[in-house]
Amino acid sequence: MRLAKFRTTAGTIGHGIVEADAIAVIAGDLLGNRQRTGERHALSDVRLLAPIIPPNLIAIGRNYLAHAQEGDADAPTAPIVFLKATTTITDPGAPIPIPSMAPDEVDYEAELAVVIARTCRDVSEAQALDHVLGYTCANDVSARDCQRNDPQWARGKSFDGFCPLGPWIETDLDPDRSRVRLTLNDAVMQDADTGLMIFSVRFLISYLSRCMTLLPGTVILTGTPAGCGFARKPPVWMKPGDRVTVAIAGIGELSNPVTTAAAKAALRGAH
Repeated sequence: MRLAKFRTTAGTIGHGIVEADAIAVIAGDLLGNRQRTGERHALSDVRLLAPIIPPNLIAIGRNYLAHAQEGDADAPTAPIVFLKATTTITDPGAPIPIPSMAPDEVDYEAELAVVIARTCRDVSEAQALDHVLGYTCANDVSARDCQRNDPQWARGKSFDGFCPLGPWIETDLDPDRSRVRLTLNDAVMQDADTGLMIFSVRFLISYLSRCMTLLPGTVILTGTPAGCGFARKPPVWMKPGDRVTVAIAGIGELSNPVTTAAAKAALRGAH
């Protein structure tokens, strides 16, 4: 089942179940008791929004060996955990703004995102997936110069718009066997299977739940495969006019244009 959040042409925001080329409206939110209202919209008549605004946005670094190696790092012996600001969340199709503070080394990171359904604390790996609502596509956009020069990663990972999320939440997916692919304009930059993760989704949920309470709606970004722009020779940075697309088998595609922060602010002001 594909659960989505949308805005109609009249400006009404709702939730629904995506079925082929239509969306069946549901009452309540995605985390509660979902009941169909009988109302339907054509997908072409609504704008899909980020399917959830999480209470916490937790990310995992260097969770694919090849990605650790392209950064001249060893495989981690425990998950590398960091947080992104929830204000990074960006809708499908919305522009990713290049920040004026750090415009020079903005990189992409395709990732499988996990959405927690119910409060999760001290769970075992065997129980971990029982706490999952579903999965979606994410782009963990990163300002590499900030990430490299700051003593921690928060600023470089948390500029506004640095986490496109969507297009919907897929509830029926094997998180250990999903192909993750990213294209920048027409070029394939990342292409790997989640089976190559160092730490599985089950392990990550269990591990994190022993660190902190995972509240309903929490989003976990599970790490990115090799192929990031910083590791290429010469480096490939995102720039205004680009389009970046994350595709995950069994979920769909999350595509966003890249613009300047000023251009996005002007667009927001126009609406």
